[in-house]
Amino acid sequence: MAEKPKLPLGKLLVLKGVISEDQVRIALLEQKRTGEQLGKLFIKLGFVTEATVREALSESLNQQSADLSHMVVDADALKLVSKDIAKRYRLFPLELDKQHLVLKLAMSDTNNIVALDQIRALLGQEITIAPMLSGEAEIMRAIDQYYGFELSIDGILHEIETGEIDYQGMNTVSDEYTQPLVRLIDALLVDAVQHGTSDIHFEPEQFFLRIRYRIDGVLRQIRSLHKTYWSAMVVRLKVMSGMNIAETRAPQDGRISITFSGRQIDFRVSAQPTVHGENIVLRILDRQKGIVPLDGLGLIDDDLDLLKLMLARPNGIILVTGPTGSGKTTTLYSILNHINTESVNIMTLEDPVEYPMNMTRQTSVNEAAKMNFATGIRSMMRQDPDVILIGEIRDEDTAEMAFRAAMTGHQVYSTLHTNSAVGAIPRLLDIGMLPDIMAGNIIGVIAQRLIRKLCPHCKQPFQPEALERRLLNVTPEEELTLFRSVGCEICEYQGYKGRLAIMELLKLTPDLDELIARRATNRELISMALSQGFRPLVDAAVRYVLLGSTSLEEISRVVDLTDRLH
Repeated sequence: MAEKPKLPLGKLLVLKGVISEDQVRIALLEQKRTGEQLGKLFIKLGFVTEATVREALSESLNQQSADLSHMVVDADALKLVSKDIAKRYRLFPLELDKQHLVLKLAMSDTNNIVALDQIRALLGQEITIAPMLSGEAEIMRAIDQYYGFELSIDGILHEIETGEIDYQGMNTVSDEYTQPLVRLIDALLVDAVQHGTSDIHFEPEQFFLRIRYRIDGVLRQIRSLHKTYWSAMVVRLKVMSGMNIAETRAPQDGRISITFSGRQIDFRVSAQPTVHGENIVLRILDRQKGIVPLDGLGLIDDDLDLLKLMLARPNGIILVTGPTGSGKTTTLYSILNHINTESVNIMTLEDPVEYPMNMTRQTSVNEAAKMNFATGIRSMMRQDPDVILIGEIRDEDTAEMAFRAAMTGHQVYSTLHTNSAVGAIPRLLDIGMLPDIMAGNIIGVIAQRLIRKLCPHCKQPFQPEALERRLLNVTPEEELTLFRSVGCEICEYQGYKGRLAIMELLKLTPDLDELIARRATNRELISMALSQGFRPLVDAAVRYVLLGSTSLEEISRVVDLTDRLH
């Protein structure tokens, strides 16, 4: 059978209906100017997502691609392949997935059978090789830059302790990888990403520096370093995030972007002066995890249908509530991604923009440029939007402008800090909103929390006692097996691995609007909502306990179970 002719990438994407001929022309002109790969240009210009280009490339060439610019290295992967073999076969080890034993390899020719056989013989049968396409010049530069240096955290610390640090070299870009402290920061960033961390805390004490990771919503101390390292580490972090290294007495914000195992990861950096030096916290924004499909949010079918019904309403406000770190932004981006089409103009106003999205006009709030939420919404209204996302409603001005946008035929999404969905109503009244303006303009409120999932490898079944049955609303006669956390090597002896969102969805009905208009009490609102089928957060949490996904201890950390005892 004759082999199917391989189509150029641009033609393939046009045939799939992903991009237009005009967009191919723009990319080709840009390619003449910059000399970059066409696939990368399509992504850079925002015509397609990385996933789409990868799928098209793998269809055309049966290959995946990897970008080696601004990359940070996985020390474990680098140990597996020697520099000689990497140079001889023009390949570079990107990342070792220890759980599934897969080694990602960047190669200039992914069909080089000799090279792949050589690597397989070197590694043995248990490790699977995943070749990824990359430019030869990029690979050779990476080999020269990263081989021959100590890359493990302990090894770098030993190197620093036994050698002298050239503090002057911290700011130079040329050959900066020779600096052990540059490698130390990179190694810590990679280590944090591999652990699935959401925040990295660098906390100086009087005599030492504490480093903590927030994993699955819980802070965990990872290392303690001598205080003498901290001044140079601060300089490096500030240089990477574009902060002023001379300013040490005022808070600063910055941003870092790195490439790890072929995907881009952003860090939002915040420096705060304390009595023992500057405290630095990095929020990890992993785009791969940031935007979840709507049906991947973990809602039961009824709630998912209700959410889609709320999204179908053309104008009004949808609020997402919950404490800091409860996944509100992820939910909002998932919703925007669901409604993001060419026929809809979506505009966002955030503080700051967390995940860049194609076809969406995103603006960061900038106090210095007199661009706060209220003035930002006012100017946005003149940009002919269909959908407006406001990062957070904090004050009366923002709330008033958001409701004005909703009343003039726009769909508005925003977040609010309250503990429950019904709690959003008194919170808005407290800010200064008039109840008759709120009534009829709020489509619905989503309240959410994140709970940790039990590690599937070590969770232990047990029979619940009478009190636990009462909390779960289960009669003594019913068959019931619950699970508790234990801890094993896979979950790093935590008993939990990963998180899931629990949500309550309150759709505002005419009856509820009437109660809001006459400033009804919270109790009246809740009893009305319950009579119309509203399911509180506790019910969603209990459902996951009964399914064996989480433990009773974990949900009691996040939601109040005491009401169920009455």
